[in-house]
Amino acid sequence: MSRTLGHPAAAGTGVPEFLVTPGLLDAISPPGDRGGMVLGCGPHDEPLSVSVLRPQPTRLVLVGGLYLARQVALRAMATGAWVVVATGRPDAWQQLIRAAGESPDGRPAPLVQVRRLAPVELPRASEDAPLLVVHDGGAVPQELFPPRSPWQTTLYVLPYLHPQAESTAINADLVLLQRLPAGQAQLAAGMWRLPPPMSQQLAALTDDGVVALGPDLWLSLRLVTTPAEREILGPVRRGD
Repeated sequence: MSRTLGHPAAAGTGVPEFLVTPGLLDAISPPGDRGGMVLGCGPHDEPLSVSVLRPQPTRLVLVGGLYLARQVALRAMATGAWVVVATGRPDAWQQLIRAAGESPDGRPAPLVQVRRLAPVELPRASEDAPLLVVHDGGAVPQELFPPRSPWQTTLYVLPYLHPQAESTAINADLVLLQRLPAGQAQLAAGMWRLPPPMSQQLAALTDDGVVALGPDLWLSLRLVTTPAEREILGPVRRGD
């Protein structure tokens, strides 16, 4: 039996649906509730989740490589979320389109949309069909898709920290930080007022290490992937 996922505003409109088997959903999405997404594990291999899809407009910032951005998007898909990627490098996101499969008419499934960096009408977000907008627009992104409604999350993918992106970074509800060069770690320390041990930890993270940073939150975790995710994304890595 398959799970049918359709456009949240598609009832009676003829917008195509597509099918995802429960096995695929289980393979690419570790257990988690609607709002939480299991991203990795702690020092004792306990699963650690982060709030990516929430009943309020949410801003996420990821400082690191495309591998982690794709993994977050893939796991959002597995919960039934719509994923819209705005990017200047569409070829780098083709894995998600292939993972989503095809609609019954043979076209790419509409659950994932890869678009240019320009304003576009977005699907309507709801609890049953939350929306993740991935803004892959460089180190100083324009404010093209600010989260405006409940169950809409905008993820800003920053390849590195730039002083001109400080407002984007410090106003995020959650920041995911991968390993930073020493100078970038010092810049992060200034932005978030981190003590030296924390900035040193950012510079020493392994390829599978991530720090989740938020209000009163400093969560160090190790990325984990399933066999199905590795088939789609390849091995865990710090880069793209």
